[in-house]
Amino acid sequence: MLIATADNGSPAEDAPSLPLTGPAAPAVRPATGTTSPDTAQRWWRDAVIYQVYVRSFLDSTGDGIGDLAGVRTGLPYLKKLGVDGIWLSPFYPSPQHDHGYDVADYRDVDPVYGDLAEFDLLVADAHRLGLKVLLDIVPNHCSSEHPWFRAALKDGPGSAARALFHFADGRGTDGELPPNNWRAMFGGPAWSRVTEADGTAGQWYLHMFTPEQPDLNWRNPAVPADFDQVLRFWLDRGVDGFRIDVAAGLFKHPELPDSPDPSADERTRDSVNPLAWNQPEVHQVWRDWRALCEEYTARDGRDRLLVGEVSVRTPSEQAAYVRPDELHQAFFFHLLTARWDVDTFRTVISEALTDIAGTGSTVTWVLNNHDQVRTVTRYATEPSSGPSGLGPARARAAALLMLALPGAAYIYQGEELGLPEVVDLPDEVLTDPIFHRTGSRQHIRDGCRVPLPWSGHASPFGFTAGTDAARPWLPQPEWFADHATDRALADTRSFWHLYREGLQLRRSLPQLGEGTLRWLPSPPQVLAFERGDGLVCAINFGTEPVPAPAPGVPLLASGDCPEGTLPGSTAAWWMHAPRSASVPAPR
Repeated sequence: MLIATADNGSPAEDAPSLPLTGPAAPAVRPATGTTSPDTAQRWWRDAVIYQVYVRSFLDSTGDGIGDLAGVRTGLPYLKKLGVDGIWLSPFYPSPQHDHGYDVADYRDVDPVYGDLAEFDLLVADAHRLGLKVLLDIVPNHCSSEHPWFRAALKDGPGSAARALFHFADGRGTDGELPPNNWRAMFGGPAWSRVTEADGTAGQWYLHMFTPEQPDLNWRNPAVPADFDQVLRFWLDRGVDGFRIDVAAGLFKHPELPDSPDPSADERTRDSVNPLAWNQPEVHQVWRDWRALCEEYTARDGRDRLLVGEVSVRTPSEQAAYVRPDELHQAFFFHLLTARWDVDTFRTVISEALTDIAGTGSTVTWVLNNHDQVRTVTRYATEPSSGPSGLGPARARAAALLMLALPGAAYIYQGEELGLPEVVDLPDEVLTDPIFHRTGSRQHIRDGCRVPLPWSGHASPFGFTAGTDAARPWLPQPEWFADHATDRALADTRSFWHLYREGLQLRRSLPQLGEGTLRWLPSPPQVLAFERGDGLVCAINFGTEPVPAPAPGVPLLASGDCPEGTLPGSTAAWWMHAPRSASVPAPR
């Protein structure tokens, strides 16, 4: 059952009341934005953050590219949805070889997205609405157009500028072979050779992604010193924290030896090479950054969040990054990559609660982001560009499951609209460097980055305005009309309303957010657990209905859910009389 609400966030006049069976309605938690010391210093532990891929969110200038002013325009929409904050993808000056993840200047705004004045207005507007603002920081590598790298090319071997990167002489008779056998994650060798100022073939430099993204040398003290100032620059402008790109990177093995599996990163499109990622020295960086954030917190009592993109093999390895003096949180990608299977989901959730929550942090759940195929398509029985098959039902169920788990959660833009992946973009419009370096469409990311549909029945669907507006930077398919925001808001059974109601209940019910979890007995294809005292969540991974694990009509369900039954590919929440004592999450 979906709970209809009025536009102001309160229940609509014709909406059914919540069927609580306990002695009293649950107490309401303080809303995000309150200034009590507890909420100010703990807001991140159960926050729900909305990832804004700025380039594809909303275009205010008519050039076909989203911008910061567009994000400002969309803030009331995000407030209405019920999230606690936003994470902005990189908007810094960049030649856009990887859409901003090749940063040429960490202390400014690329003109295509606006300027610093517009950024300041965005932060001020967000804070007035009670929304936190996180920035995407990219410390592992910069752009080949960064002044440091341009100086490194100019100054030559042995220079201080080259010491800021990983320059090395080549192997072979004339240095014609790369310094080692590593392969780049986005395809091809991880080394490129430069032409020296005298026109001769010279040294090689390391780039674990593309040649336009040279890796910085974090063993050089000048690099961490400069990033200290970068963080302060943005913290002084009022941001509430940072999402850290490639947080398990930064340091490479000091001897840069050959890898026994040099193509592992290229093959998996992940940070697998143990000589290039997850080196022990990286943890001191996060201790230093945490101390810097604590310095700002000491001034005003407001926590600044550090959340890492930590791609490691096991939850126990990830736990090392969220120890009390390091990152506050790290994305738990094991749920995002889990196949649609009850045992897999149970194992992933149990390991997270054991290893991550055991550090004193909270788990940071995520189902979608700008690098992954969207859940509607990923969960389908076979790839589909449209909302057909089991994909949408499973995506709705997984969303309700995620919002019921202890800890924080991140929503990727368009997830709340049920957007599928756009899988049939023509080769000539693809911009992902993976495609241009490999010629393969496998693992390309353009399909989840197509600009959002806001209104209307034809492209640009309200994404960009004006009679002379340019077409969106990636083409939107005709079927985007079925997912436009105006249509989603008008349909109380839409993905949007499911997310909104889930977020409202998450905010109002003390059992949700940070807290306890207890697994419940359930049929083989069902995952069921109790949160705190009296809130039951269950998800049916099968296709056939089963008896509901709790009596009564659900508080909220991802699809039609008659009393006493949990249909296939459906998740639901129930409230029943509280137990005498809560049971801690598994340890």
